[in-house]
Amino acid sequence: MSITFIRVDDRMIHGQTCTRWALEYPCDGLVAVNDAAATNPVLKAAYKSASGKKTFVWTMQDWQKKCQKVLDSDSRYFLITKNPVDMKKILVDQRFDPGIKTLIIGPCNDRPGAVQLGNNQSITQEEAQALEDIMQAGYEVEFALIKEKAIGNWKKFRGQFGFV
Repeated sequence: MSITFIRVDDRMIHGQTCTRWALEYPCDGLVAVNDAAATNPVLKAAYKSASGKKTFVWTMQDWQKKCQKVLDSDSRYFLITKNPVDMKKILVDQRFDPGIKTLIIGPCNDRPGAVQLGNNQSITQEEAQALEDIMQAGYEVEFALIKEKAIGNWKKFRGQFGFV
């Protein structure tokens, strides 16, 4: 299996991702998909230098072109997006099958219009719809900054956003 872990994290690549989660789900590299980061040379360089592993920062268009190469690779990768909407585009709209069915939601900062679910885990209605769509596509959606600090599954929170 070439994708060992799928995560939404508004910081995308940082110490928790590169060290702590890599202990739970071994990987050889990281693939971060975010148009803004991939098209900003400073951000892209910062993300690549934050990891001691092979790191790619791609636009959504780059991802679509290269995702099969990731699946066919002998290397193991984390797939990370900055927000649930982008992950929904990959998992639901593009019907990408990473071979695993658990999505971990990490840090999602407080923002206007966002509902706080836990420490540093706030979701907007648009993001809630994306998570609902991901769950309906057969994925487990877990909220965890780190594994031992998990606050629950999407099923626990979805009622706050009008889903039954």
